[in-house]
Amino acid sequence: MITDEAGLRAVIGEPTPLVAGKIAARLNHLTRQFVERSPFVCVATARPDGGLDISPRGDPSGFVRVLDERTLLLPERPGNKLADTLTNLLADSRIALLFLVPGVGDTFRVNGTAVVVDDPELLAPCAVDGRVPQLGIRVTVEEAYTQCPKALMRSDLWNPERHVDRSELPRPGEILKAVSDPELDVEEYERARAERYARREGLY
Repeated sequence: MITDEAGLRAVIGEPTPLVAGKIAARLNHLTRQFVERSPFVCVATARPDGGLDISPRGDPSGFVRVLDERTLLLPERPGNKLADTLTNLLADSRIALLFLVPGVGDTFRVNGTAVVVDDPELLAPCAVDGRVPQLGIRVTVEEAYTQCPKALMRSDLWNPERHVDRSELPRPGEILKAVSDPELDVEEYERARAERYARREGLY
């Protein structure tokens, strides 16, 4: 078992100066394009009990607004009200973001701090279907850099021939019945859920 960085570096070596130098303290006219073209971002935060959490966020491309070279704004859409990310940020402001752009192997990473905001004027440009989000996450960028495409190349993530049919995996209702409510009517739960999504109910 490797227990310190010296042992780790003995195996993997050191990054080249070019790679080490790619970590910037702000966005620029090139890197901001990854944020502006991304419809999907993973958001990592730290729990008050010392645990960690990661949550997906998705919307039309550019939904994460670039307010300036060191500030981003993520709209908070309606969810299941667990509010893991938001409650975490109230206790610990650290945040990490991973942006994906469909069909593009390179990803974009942002590390920094964040606060939960409820300013209607600030959030107004985030409206979708005429609905302005009640809350948002304002991120102060401390590190910003691209990640090489090796992970997406290895996973072949964007290859439609590798897509998995949804029927091959357990349905959400089945999982809820197994872990939360043994009496849950899975078929009724799935039917009602599908109807809500078809009406776009609760998306915005």
